Amino acid sequence: MNNKGKMNENSKNEQLEQFRVRDEGEKLTTNQGLKVSEDEFSLKAGERGPTLMEDFHFREKMTHFDHERIPERIVHARGFAAHGEFEVYESMKKYTKAKFLQDPSVKTPVFVRFSTVAGSRGSAETVRDVRGFATKFYTEEGNYDLVGNNIPVFFIQDAIKFPDLIHAVKPEPHNEIPQAASAHDTFWDFVANNQESAHMVMWHLSDRAIPRSFRMMEGFGVHTFRLVNEEGKAHFVKFHWKPVLGVHSLVWDEAQKIAGKDPDFHRRDLWESIEGGLFPEYELGVQLIAEEDEFSFDFDVLDPTKLWPEEDVPVKIIGKMTLNRNVDNVFAETEQVAFHPGHVVPGIDFTNDPLLQGRLFSYTDTQLLRLGGPNFHELPINRPVCPFHNNQRDGFGRQTINVGQVSYHKNSLASNTPAPVSEDEGGYVHYQEKVEGRKVQSRSESFKDHFSQAAMFWNSMSEPEKEHIIDAFSFELGKVKSKSVQQQVVDMFANVSVELATAFALAIGAMPPQKGGSQVTKSSPALSQLNTKKLPNTRKVGVIIGTDFKGEDVLNVCNALIAEGIQVEVISDKLGNQKAFDGTELKVDHTFLTCDSVLFDAIYAAGGKGVSQKFKEEAAYFIQEAFSHYKAIGATFEGKNWLQEEVMANSPGVVIEDQDMSVFAQNFGQAISAHRHWNRQLVK
Repeated sequence: MNNKGKMNENSKNEQLEQFRVRDEGEKLTTNQGLKVSEDEFSLKAGERGPTLMEDFHFREKMTHFDHERIPERIVHARGFAAHGEFEVYESMKKYTKAKFLQDPSVKTPVFVRFSTVAGSRGSAETVRDVRGFATKFYTEEGNYDLVGNNIPVFFIQDAIKFPDLIHAVKPEPHNEIPQAASAHDTFWDFVANNQESAHMVMWHLSDRAIPRSFRMMEGFGVHTFRLVNEEGKAHFVKFHWKPVLGVHSLVWDEAQKIAGKDPDFHRRDLWESIEGGLFPEYELGVQLIAEEDEFSFDFDVLDPTKLWPEEDVPVKIIGKMTLNRNVDNVFAETEQVAFHPGHVVPGIDFTNDPLLQGRLFSYTDTQLLRLGGPNFHELPINRPVCPFHNNQRDGFGRQTINVGQVSYHKNSLASNTPAPVSEDEGGYVHYQEKVEGRKVQSRSESFKDHFSQAAMFWNSMSEPEKEHIIDAFSFELGKVKSKSVQQQVVDMFANVSVELATAFALAIGAMPPQKGGSQVTKSSPALSQLNTKKLPNTRKVGVIIGTDFKGEDVLNVCNALIAEGIQVEVISDKLGNQKAFDGTELKVDHTFLTCDSVLFDAIYAAGGKGVSQKFKEEAAYFIQEAFSHYKAIGATFEGKNWLQEEVMANSPGVVIEDQDMSVFAQNFGQAISAHRHWNRQLVK
């Protein structure tokens, strides 16, 4: 790496360092720097008298506490974030003049916030929902924000309907129920009466809406943007984040249980992975369409309810992002970070996607309320790493002390500075697209196909994924009280698949569709998670051991799994060290009370001769639950007796061995890599 690359990599961290305050070992003061002698008792008129208003320390402390909260985001309130770096693999000069996409030796600092959409800030993280995937690049040309989701399309085509969508999916206003859930009347009434949502609903009810972790979640820019090169030539572009670990999900029963067992499951996973040096990695990909080919497809490239099938428009992988540092303070960074799709750099521009156009207004408007005024760009987490100079002044929370008498353009008193910058010197110039037409409130005819890509998505799913979608429809609509809304949704999704609509209609007691069906036979293998990467890296295995387990053999298995990148955590009936019959000891990380099988990717029943009946029952419950969620199960020695052998012994993903531990470890590792063993589902 050259010096330039190293400097850019460290610039944001060095900038943040000046704002970090470490209180450990310091003396207590007020916010004005006055040393405080007493922080237990307020100032009173006598020991039993009233508190006096002159106690400025009490008033300062309480006033600050009373004002510590800011309005939570209307959407994406529940989020977690991390710092990292991005490096491009090869120069993208052919397509864009954006400098951070030119030099592979330069590492650009990034800050990434993951989130759920519908729930409040205190809601659980494993709910069925869209996930936000927002990335702030601190480039030498200014901040660039790629503000996307883990689903490549959206519910609506025009931003004017966004308030309606959110009002519908949020808790119903008369009773503020349900929290962080779409399984209620108003959401499905919106869907049935706004049928452009069909494609997004298919994604929302698929496994994509309950990701295993942020580390195993795809990201999409959603909208069509433009890349513009030095010659002024533009390409339409869609952005993709491809997780190096592949795209993996929870199962619905598991997701619901995790919401109770560990509502912080996703943020804990991200935090612990980074703290443990298991840095999440994502490759940046782009789909590119030449402007002259805008009308060469059977979809409108500007329609946010449509994707570009990867088989038709391949994804070109151009770089990698690594998240390698946790935040120092969640409020100061994660809560105060302000993303905006309008934060761009030269070489990246917008299109006439009507949903994107509305977002370009809405994001700034939201930050003005949440962060108290127009100076949110001066908060440490939002400050660009390059200098910024303009004639903006004053306002709430201003941190810059602007000197001099001039704050306007044009001027002669300051030699007309700060001065505009020409395009040749790096000034941003909007792409000169020819625009003409009458002022109308309407939509292009090419936006009116609401079902073909929803049908393509259904066609692309594996049999287990299709069953999950049917179950999701059955659950969601089973919670809807209105029979009319239920029937409307059945009839609507008959346009996607009569098979699908009939299956969930029967499950909810509605009338199966009398007409409908789709003529679309096209599929896109890239849409099925069956075709994702399957790696053992960072998978978490719960190892259940009891007194007098076979120490050396179990240790050898654990070490072999760790060598494959698998995380091993020991479970028993009490904390401390569990002793093997040969004197070996293993530290116990969890008890049956403090953890649950849903918090692991696989379970290894390692055995132990000196266990009670209660221990066996607890172990059997762990194993049975993991088995029902299609996870890998390993069993050796006495651990085999904790399985329901007549059900599990010959099932896919169940590995049993008590002779050759090296063979067992290898086979069990392969079973863990598969993520889930859906063949059990198909056998049922």
